[in-house]
Amino acid sequence: MSSVAVEERPAVVTSAKVTQSRVIRSEWTKFHSLRSSKIVLGLAALLTVGLAAIITAVIGAHWATMRPGEKAQFDSAIAPLQGVHLSQLAVGVLGVMLISGEYATGMIRSSLTVVPSRLPVLRGKLVVFTAVVGLTSLISCFAAFVVGEQILAGHGLNTTMASTHAMHTIFGAAIYMVLVGVIGMGLGALLRNTAAAISTLAALFFVVPIIFNFLPASWSDNSAPYLPAQAGEAFWNKADGAAISSPWVALLVLLGWTAAIVIPAFVRLGRSDA
Repeated sequence: MSSVAVEERPAVVTSAKVTQSRVIRSEWTKFHSLRSSKIVLGLAALLTVGLAAIITAVIGAHWATMRPGEKAQFDSAIAPLQGVHLSQLAVGVLGVMLISGEYATGMIRSSLTVVPSRLPVLRGKLVVFTAVVGLTSLISCFAAFVVGEQILAGHGLNTTMASTHAMHTIFGAAIYMVLVGVIGMGLGALLRNTAAAISTLAALFFVVPIIFNFLPASWSDNSAPYLPAQAGEAFWNKADGAAISSPWVALLVLLGWTAAIVIPAFVRLGRSDA
């Protein structure tokens, strides 16, 4: 009998270099594999389009009985997008959940073990979130405008998407929703607790503006327009506040709020353990 000698070779271990693009692909896999992400994002789109149909139908049905002052203030380009005031909460909650959920389940430890430098993880989440939510928000805002336009046209209240005002409103509302979600993600990374982050988000966008209504008019008129919700509305809706008269100034204020929350989130992630 003859024997064949088999040469044993050492196993070759290959390790893929951690790059930002690979981290982004990983975060995309996490995002689209979570059913909750799709549900919340779908809910935000449904609220945007569904409320457009309801609000414009109500306006059209009551148009004949509305007062002249109300008719003068009516804007057919803005009315179909009033659902953004509610759908922004769903987008903000989605931003919170995408990162606070990993802290709740402990998955964040695995993510940071694979990516020891840490910060690319949060950057990857922000890139994926901005791309997906930005596209979804833009599509839903366009759809809401078209639905509202058709309903209002049936009552003789016509508007056209070709107008500069309408396009600014549509794109502005979509950008605003993305920034609300980014603020939510920043709060999730900063507080690392879903309930605390969602409560803070709701307070910042819904409760604090109500509190400002009880302050003296000299304080409220000059300070309230700089709150994130009011600045966002002045950007995509109407810039008629006492302190903010330009939509682009309002956008800068909103970006300032976003940076004020996201930057500390990066700092905490870089300095403290999960």
